[in-house]
Amino acid sequence: MGVFFNPSNRLMKQDVQSKIYIDKSLLIKELNALINTNDNFLCVSRPRRFGKSMASNMLAAYYSKGCDSKDIFSKLKISKEENWQENLNAFNVIQMDLNGFYHSIKNPDDLIPEMTKAIVSEMKAEIYDAGLDENDTLPSAIMKAYNKTGETFILIFDEYDVLVREKAKPSIFESYLDFLSSLFKNNNIKAAISLAYLTGILPIVRDRIQSKMNEFDEYSMTNARSLAPFAGFTEEEVRSLCNEHNLDFEECKRWYDGYKLGKESHIYSPKSVVTAVKDGEFDDYWTQTGSYEALKDYILMNFEGIKDDVITMIGGGKIDVNIHSYLNTMNDFHSKDDVFTYLIHLGYLAYDRSIKQCYIPNVEVRSQWILSIKNSTDYAKVMELVNDSKNLLQHTLDSDTDYVAQSLTNAHMRSTNPLTYNNEASFQSAIGLAYFYATAQYTIIKELPTGKGYADVAFIPFVPNLPAIIIELKNNKSAQSALKQIKERKYDDALSNYRGNMLFVGINYDENTKKHECIIEKI
Repeated sequence: MGVFFNPSNRLMKQDVQSKIYIDKSLLIKELNALINTNDNFLCVSRPRRFGKSMASNMLAAYYSKGCDSKDIFSKLKISKEENWQENLNAFNVIQMDLNGFYHSIKNPDDLIPEMTKAIVSEMKAEIYDAGLDENDTLPSAIMKAYNKTGETFILIFDEYDVLVREKAKPSIFESYLDFLSSLFKNNNIKAAISLAYLTGILPIVRDRIQSKMNEFDEYSMTNARSLAPFAGFTEEEVRSLCNEHNLDFEECKRWYDGYKLGKESHIYSPKSVVTAVKDGEFDDYWTQTGSYEALKDYILMNFEGIKDDVITMIGGGKIDVNIHSYLNTMNDFHSKDDVFTYLIHLGYLAYDRSIKQCYIPNVEVRSQWILSIKNSTDYAKVMELVNDSKNLLQHTLDSDTDYVAQSLTNAHMRSTNPLTYNNEASFQSAIGLAYFYATAQYTIIKELPTGKGYADVAFIPFVPNLPAIIIELKNNKSAQSALKQIKERKYDDALSNYRGNMLFVGINYDENTKKHECIIEKI
């Protein structure tokens, strides 16, 4: 039993014994199906706070010959699968946290030699008759052990992309590329590796690193494929947690849901959900694990159209994004598409693969976007809208139609450029910004499905004694016609389970005068 070679299951035991533990052991079923196949090299990328290290510890505990984990896994979901013990503690495992190791050594130039030395010394102590010595590279040590024992290896490298994220100097990076190539582009060693599981925040860097790792299948925030249920918490898992700990599920959903990965339409941020359950309250826990400055640096980049799209997304809209041009680096940004794709991988944006659009996933992340633009002169008008939004909500509840109409006129002008002013989606985003404060008391749904069409915007309260609000938008018509449509098409039927007062809000804007008209009726 070692630290890097055939590690113990101590970290897995800590995870299972924690107050809150979500069983993700069926990930093992997915990987068992890939062992000793041509698809046995995986690179799994996801943001911080999404459980990469816990997954690595679980896999090490399951596969490592350095421990006996039958008692742990016999209580988990994987034990219900046929032949679940076939690969249990059956492999030589090398587990390495590259981020931790990189930051623990005195001289970054010594990363590969020091890492190799640490792993090989543990292998030598355990497989003492394989002829290993201090001059062995990791591939040569693996081959010697394999030739002596016939036993294959599973490699688990956590935070494989640390040198990319740390922007390591070229000499260190070249050494790292040579190391990857020696492990994963070497046909001589391939027979000795039953499975390689790499994790990181970024997918494989295209161009230089990709050529060293083109044997790997990628599972990312833009295409998690069969591993989507293991990228975060599923809706079923979060609902169960909320029920167990007497937490409001709908509020939890509003705060931490929003990531759509393939067939999994609702993936939650695990760290945030766990912290909310522990604290018994919902809050922005994102700032405890990262800085909004990382977001700010990128959305202030001077790419054409980036400001308009940022405003649209803060207002609750979605924007088209081409995820294929980004090179998965920290410095090769050539367009707003590259910036937004990078932010998808960091978790600041979610990606809907079916419509190829990105958006801000939830209330928690949205607060980070507001922080990032708060003191920016480029977004001063947007912040004016956000700061004025509390007054707008109150005047709406008071049915002050003149105030609401003027506020929406200002919002429309401030948050859209002349080319998109008459676009309904842009106006919806303007409304989202104008009513930003309302998200503290309402769930805001755009294009709410009803029996006879879609209500443009619906506000559903989650605090007592507030009315629901249904908004219909028109242009070049009248506010009265908007109100009439709400009634005739019975948009309120979509809220048939709601018990309380309602406000019907009809809004019209004139493309020529840029003026807005509003009618509010209490139901």
